[in-house]
Amino acid sequence: MSSSRRSGGSHHHRSSKSSSSSSKKSKSVQNSNQQLIESLETHRVNTLTGLCRIERVAATCDEDEAAAFNGPMTSAWNYYVNSNQLLSEMRGLTPNYPLCGEIIYDAQALVHDDPESNRSWNLAWLILDKIEKQDMVRSYAAAEAAKLEMWGGREPTAQEAGQLAQCFEYEWNQAMNKMLRHWAVPPCWY
Repeated sequence: MSSSRRSGGSHHHRSSKSSSSSSKKSKSVQNSNQQLIESLETHRVNTLTGLCRIERVAATCDEDEAAAFNGPMTSAWNYYVNSNQLLSEMRGLTPNYPLCGEIIYDAQALVHDDPESNRSWNLAWLILDKIEKQDMVRSYAAAEAAKLEMWGGREPTAQEAGQLAQCFEYEWNQAMNKMLRHWAVPPCWY
């Protein structure tokens, strides 16, 4: 066999290898994406950080692959909120002045009543966005600070309740900011 034929054959073989390697890589990405989708469907991933990581992977996919993430991603975020994981993570960030659950539940009701809520698949982000835009932390912190159980059953003075409200508000806003930093860009369709 002539050397030109061998190099031609070898070149063809390299080209075939390259094509095969590209195909394997594509298959590997598809398998990886399928595993991520399965982890969403089985709720193996149910933390803000984990869900955001998968959300970022989905954002880098081509249109068909990204479409495969839509339903599972939406369901996973709904599960994250409805299993009280959002509240649990927020309370983990507010150890001194635990976030009251009512703020999450009420913000979720506002999201469900808002026709604009279909702009995102991410219920957790919609809730956090609603809390921030409606300045709910301030009013819920004031209500929490005025509760008699915060004061051993006695009525607090306005100054006492105001000081405690500021503590709640500061810690809750810190937690909100930390949670919202997970999204450099709002997770929205439009």
